[in-house]
Amino acid sequence: MASVAEQVVDSLRRLGVRYVFGIPSGPWIRYMEAMRTGGVEFVLVSNEASAGFMADTCARLTGVPGACYGTFGPGATNLSTGVGGALLDRSPLLAFTTEAPSSMLGRTLQMAIDHQALFRPLTKWTTRLRGDRVRQTVYEAARVAASEVPGPVHIGLPADLGDQQAADDHSAPQRPEVAPAPAPERLDDLESIVRRARRPILAVGLTAARAGVSTLIAGIAERHRVPVVLTPMAKGLLPEDHECYAGVLFHALSDRVAETHRQADLVVGVGYDPIEFNYEDWMPAVPLVHIDTVPADIDRSSYDVACEVVGDIRPALERLARLAPLNTSWDLEALAERRALMFQTLEPPAAGFGPRAALALLREALPRNGIMTCDVGAHTHLIGQQWATPAPGLQIMTNGWSSMGFGIPSAIAASLCRPDRQVACVTGDGGFLMMVGEMATAARLGVRVVFVLLTDRKLELIRLKQERKSCPSYGTVLYDDRYASVPSYFGVPVIPAHDRDAFRSALTSAFAAGGPVIVEAFIDGSEYGDLILRKHK
Repeated sequence: MASVAEQVVDSLRRLGVRYVFGIPSGPWIRYMEAMRTGGVEFVLVSNEASAGFMADTCARLTGVPGACYGTFGPGATNLSTGVGGALLDRSPLLAFTTEAPSSMLGRTLQMAIDHQALFRPLTKWTTRLRGDRVRQTVYEAARVAASEVPGPVHIGLPADLGDQQAADDHSAPQRPEVAPAPAPERLDDLESIVRRARRPILAVGLTAARAGVSTLIAGIAERHRVPVVLTPMAKGLLPEDHECYAGVLFHALSDRVAETHRQADLVVGVGYDPIEFNYEDWMPAVPLVHIDTVPADIDRSSYDVACEVVGDIRPALERLARLAPLNTSWDLEALAERRALMFQTLEPPAAGFGPRAALALLREALPRNGIMTCDVGAHTHLIGQQWATPAPGLQIMTNGWSSMGFGIPSAIAASLCRPDRQVACVTGDGGFLMMVGEMATAARLGVRVVFVLLTDRKLELIRLKQERKSCPSYGTVLYDDRYASVPSYFGVPVIPAHDRDAFRSALTSAFAAGGPVIVEAFIDGSEYGDLILRKHK
């Protein structure tokens, strides 16, 4: 008979889980031993938040729920940062934590808090494991996590449970719930409303990225000659050189993007998840057609929701793709001029070394099918608009949860899941300070990641927001003048670069290294001010 720990690990293996990320504790040892011999790899990290971010990234790239672990109290609270990321970035994830044994529930116990209460608002479901229903619980957790809308599930592991004998459980993995087909009459309404529009625009979001409908999006845009705007996490659903591409909402030069969407007489939200950006924050005062797995979250007293097609988004898109070409009045030549002007503005200036130059040179060095992860900061807003993303899944960011510290662990996980791809990470010095310990993880695993560290010595995004509010810069300086680059962090070499030529040479060396390398780009962050936090409505 298998122990509970062995049955948990075997259940994860049968689900297709390859890695569990975390920091161990005494009660976790039996689970680690089961993983050592059971076809699932335990990956030691430096911070439990990283474990959650890594599990999230694995889920995005493989479609299999990611898995992570934290121990009592501080392990669980650290882990909760990564679990919250999976909730608001819509990634299926299984979070395990050690909890008090049943005999000590309600008692005073070192490190112990109520993990069920902690994770309840951060997950789709939280439960405690029992020895008589191990497989059933793990499989149900995976089903819930992967069902639409995907997100994390927490399973508490009583501290004395791992060694116990598990009941014979013949449960099998379950298919996740998918969005049902939309009501036929809603599809009729959709067609009727869209046919009457002269300047409809497609606003494509996170649900559409998850549904894998890029071909349909492109086909609809081309057939009906309508512009497409994307949310940041939908990057890649339409390439930047497509004739109907209008830009990314919310990020750099969003006022240029607004020059297009403010002309619309109908917004067609396709898989639009407001977790990234509320409709009201950018939409013109025109009717909305909302196509998503859940109803529109919008102020209905101020906006006209003309039609909601709730359920699987593919039938609605197929209906639009079959329509005779609409009689739209969009001027695609004018759209092309606006798009060209926007990207011209995003080109690096002739002199100096700022973030635009660093991103442009990295884009040249990274193969087209390479994966780039990024952290949160001023550079994220620039990446959202500037970074050319030829297909979904090649640029990974957090924009629902938006936690600093995401980029580095995400890149490590991306390299584990896609060892055939070159991976790069772009992080500011603020995010780097949060996760520099994961350089030890990267070195130990030998992942092929180039970490591009944009060093401008301050929290530039906060400084800009202070400036916009006419407040002096205060509390945003990270380093004083004594700061200098170091040769390595925990065995990962650092190549400093103070200008474009040095940065280009450093990237060439880093990508040829075959292991983790940090390229520290000392940039002038002053150019951010003219590019981000611009009005978009």
